[in-house]
Amino acid sequence: MSEVNGGSRIGGWTRFVTARPRLSLLVALVITAFAVLAGSGVGDRMGSGGWEDPTASSTYATKALEREFPASQPNLLLLVDAGERGVDDPAVAAQAERLTERLAAEEGVVGVGSYWQTRAPALRAEKGDEALIAARIVGEEKEAGEILERIAPEFRGTQGLLEVSVGGPVAVRHDIQTIIQEDLLRAELIALPVTLVLLVMVFGSAVAALLPLGVGIVAILGTNAVLRGITEITDVSVFAQNLTTALGLGLAVDYALFIVRRFREELAEGAEVRDAVGTTLRTAGRTVLFSALTVAVSLAAMMVFPQYFLRSFAYAGIAVVLLAAAAALILLPAALMLLGHRINSLDLRRLFTRVRKGAAPADGRADGSRSGGAVETGRGWGRTAALVMRRAPLFAVGTATALVLLGLPFLGVKFGTADDRQLPSGAESRVVQDDIRSGFSGSPGGGLEVLGEGAATSAEYADFRDRVAGLPDVLRVDGPVVSGDHAYFTVLPRGEAVGQEAQRLVRELRAEPAAFDTSVTGTAAVLVDSKDSIGDRLPLAAGIIVVVTLLLVFLLTGSVLIPIQAVALNALSLTAMFGAVVWVFQDGNFSGLLGFTSTGDIETTLPVLMFCVAFGLSMDYGVFLISRIKEEYDRGGDHERSVVFGLQRTGGLITAAALILAVVMVAIGASRVTNTKMLGLGIALAVVMDAMVVRSLLVPAVMKLTGSATWWAPGPLRRFHDRFGVSEGEARPAAVLDGTDGSGAAEGAGGAVSGAGERDKVRA
Repeated sequence: MSEVNGGSRIGGWTRFVTARPRLSLLVALVITAFAVLAGSGVGDRMGSGGWEDPTASSTYATKALEREFPASQPNLLLLVDAGERGVDDPAVAAQAERLTERLAAEEGVVGVGSYWQTRAPALRAEKGDEALIAARIVGEEKEAGEILERIAPEFRGTQGLLEVSVGGPVAVRHDIQTIIQEDLLRAELIALPVTLVLLVMVFGSAVAALLPLGVGIVAILGTNAVLRGITEITDVSVFAQNLTTALGLGLAVDYALFIVRRFREELAEGAEVRDAVGTTLRTAGRTVLFSALTVAVSLAAMMVFPQYFLRSFAYAGIAVVLLAAAAALILLPAALMLLGHRINSLDLRRLFTRVRKGAAPADGRADGSRSGGAVETGRGWGRTAALVMRRAPLFAVGTATALVLLGLPFLGVKFGTADDRQLPSGAESRVVQDDIRSGFSGSPGGGLEVLGEGAATSAEYADFRDRVAGLPDVLRVDGPVVSGDHAYFTVLPRGEAVGQEAQRLVRELRAEPAAFDTSVTGTAAVLVDSKDSIGDRLPLAAGIIVVVTLLLVFLLTGSVLIPIQAVALNALSLTAMFGAVVWVFQDGNFSGLLGFTSTGDIETTLPVLMFCVAFGLSMDYGVFLISRIKEEYDRGGDHERSVVFGLQRTGGLITAAALILAVVMVAIGASRVTNTKMLGLGIALAVVMDAMVVRSLLVPAVMKLTGSATWWAPGPLRRFHDRFGVSEGEARPAAVLDGTDGSGAAEGAGGAVSGAGERDKVRA
């Protein structure tokens, strides 16, 4: 069995850590200090877009129009408020024209036009009190943002008779980036102390509680440095920083809880510090490594999508998962070696509870030391597992049905694009766009642009325009504007700018024959292309996640059925999240309480992102539970006892980890940007449902129903697992199961499950 080879590799690492703990810590701290310097200013180098497919027809058309007709693609809008004078007042017009000339003279600004130059009705408010100056800031996203920061203060605010506000796509992106960074700092200031308090409640010891927090901070700082390096090569979304904070803290807590809890168990059983660290790395450390791989695979699947918004989460997620695992397997064992029994120091629970003189402590230790409190004794979880397994059909059917019902709203999902309405209502660029939506006709910037390339006559252009104007979903066609062998038409759709009519019109325009090459862009075209690219690659991403997850769980368990159960139950655990996303954020329920504006749809990439992140986190918890069940099954071969014991030993641990991660995600979900709010609150709900419903009720019920077949594998696969598989524990003779210390006795469906605490004292 590969236990020998795997054990020797783990053993080699164990000997290094236990022999040189100070050196390990010193090297890690030096690397962390370097990461602080390398990762500084990473947020300023990130972008706030990335929802479009860079290889799509709409992206090509957008870039061609930017190059040939910069005025056709304005990304900067100055909303000019003339008040009671009105925009047609001569004095107002004179000042507005001077303002337009000033903007046109700015370096990096092209295609400047205004209502006072063109008299275009679309640039004038219906009430006549406001009008627009439109322009294009050249350059990629970062360069355009820097130009905006330079010129915006010169034009914003009172300009003589005019009151000017700055808006447009480039301003929206800038506001999103700024607000996200502010909100992320606030989330960290909230999450870190709350996480520390919860860890103290879980561990009791303030010293033990600080260790997971330290691992999380190291993982976050290291990931920021990695992302800083990636920004030198490709675009990275500013939204990825939220995932870095959430997973850095969440997974660090998960891994550290698992390792510290096992270390304290070993000490409580009388092991020497060095032996306790070695056993912890061979058992819990191996499980942490497997868990990290499953989470990383789920996040890596987003690399198959072309949108850099999704790819950014893969970069950040893979980095933070691997760094959290590395810190847990390097820094944490070294710290445990140096702390030893002092890991239980500063037990704050003693302020609230007292051990009665002469009475045995709650964990049975004669010396009064503790082995981890409620997280480790888990008597209530053992009783819960026994109850569930006695009523397995009822719990399995009832829980699965409830989860499916919670997910039904997702059947009515409508996909759209992110716009200014994800910003808070008071953001300047949001105010500008709200005024345009409510006060201007013709939806400036909301139409479709058809780019024509190749030599054509005026008659051929006119024929194409007339045929497009006759399409049922077309409100009006403007153009063509011709420059050499290029021309473009502006097509205004009926209904919403990204509604079903507009999306249908995109496909109709692309199918319309012409005497020249055509390509279509605009908001609806970008949405159509984004949906198509995600739909085309979604099966590949899902296939990667499923196949690799099946393989990893098989290597951990040697079972054919458990990996299938893990994938199916994980997917089922996400139904509540997806149902809530539609019911709340698409349909607008609780929008007032949560402080966001519902647009009636969900941004196309967000469900993909939320699935990959939440599925990975669910597998994280699943691996913790399954590994402990497998360890117990290898010891005694009793299936039902193993399930009860596994939940008894990990139920409190998983629940505590999930609640802490949920707190971090809720802190991030308090963001003023709707997409970040949706991501944070949605994943918080998913991890709580997974830990408290799926792991506590559905898993033991299903494993009871599958019985001993749970561990079956055909001969060739058994031999494959014997050679390459790993597990948290080592096989133990059944005789060790006969003893009992009375702790955590729980009855399974088939009989009494006793002595779990004594069995757990057999060290690997």
